[in-house]
Amino acid sequence: MSDPTKGPVMFDLEDDAPKANPASVPPVPDMQPVVPTGAAMQTVAVLAARRTSLLGRIFWGALVALVGAIVSVAAWDFAVGLITRNAVLGYGVAALGGIVVLTLLVVILRELAAFSRLNRLDGVQIQARVVLADQDLSAARAVADRIERLYRAREDLQWGMTRFKDRRGDMFDADALLGLAEQEVLAPIDRAAEQQIQAAARQVATVTAIVPLAFADVFTALTANVRMIRQIADLYGGRSGVLGGWRLTRAVMTHLVATGAVAVGDDLIGSVAGGSLLSKLSRRFGEGIVNGALTARVGVAAMEVCRPLPFTHNRKPSVTGLVSKALSGLFQTG
Repeated sequence: MSDPTKGPVMFDLEDDAPKANPASVPPVPDMQPVVPTGAAMQTVAVLAARRTSLLGRIFWGALVALVGAIVSVAAWDFAVGLITRNAVLGYGVAALGGIVVLTLLVVILRELAAFSRLNRLDGVQIQARVVLADQDLSAARAVADRIERLYRAREDLQWGMTRFKDRRGDMFDADALLGLAEQEVLAPIDRAAEQQIQAAARQVATVTAIVPLAFADVFTALTANVRMIRQIADLYGGRSGVLGGWRLTRAVMTHLVATGAVAVGDDLIGSVAGGSLLSKLSRRFGEGIVNGALTARVGVAAMEVCRPLPFTHNRKPSVTGLVSKALSGLFQTG
């Protein structure tokens, strides 16, 4: 039993008690928000703009030639051996092989035609820049003739083409004549290209923000940007094949990387990513907004590359405006 003569024991902790002085409390660390970097689009730009070394091109060229020779000889030996055993079956296989060869030839011809269309657009754009620099009216009329030949078969441009033909004779200034071509012929194409850019930016931003897989955003950004560039080229009359589309993508990405236009932290990305509440709450949503903005920038660069006339009278699309329209309803960017 406890001793009833003993009372409760008290310990004096006054000297060891912490001082309740607010000034002595260390400040709460300032948690800086994670700034989105657009890693997916940065990776896509570097991959698309990377040039293969001379040794690499020789290796892959020799490897493709070797594999093609082996497959061709094996197919020939197989068809000849099959003919000796069963003539009907052998000639049937030989006919299928001929169809494959003809199809490959058609594909090669289509790729060459695609390169020709892209070179034609490049030639018109180069000539137009020279005309605008020299203000040569006769050369401007030659450019206008080439514009008419480019789009005379386009049903969706007939109204603008008719207005351009009716009014071009009233223009006695090179800048005014090409400006009329911009306003009447190229304006509808510009609007269609902007819609393609908005769709691609929306897709890239959505996948980046929602899908948590490691390389899903990079794969989506790459495929969406390649498809967007090919669609923009198609709108301006430079329909490209597989090789032509990849060449065009490399040209656009190389231009963006060289000029630093795929960098994050400038006027566009800072305003878009910093102004979104979702980008402050979630890093994934912030990355989605930045990747969408960079996709829009790639689209504008593709317009400049594929457009037969440089932007003079018509205003170049604003990347911020494109992103705001593309992400409307998905993210609140203001």
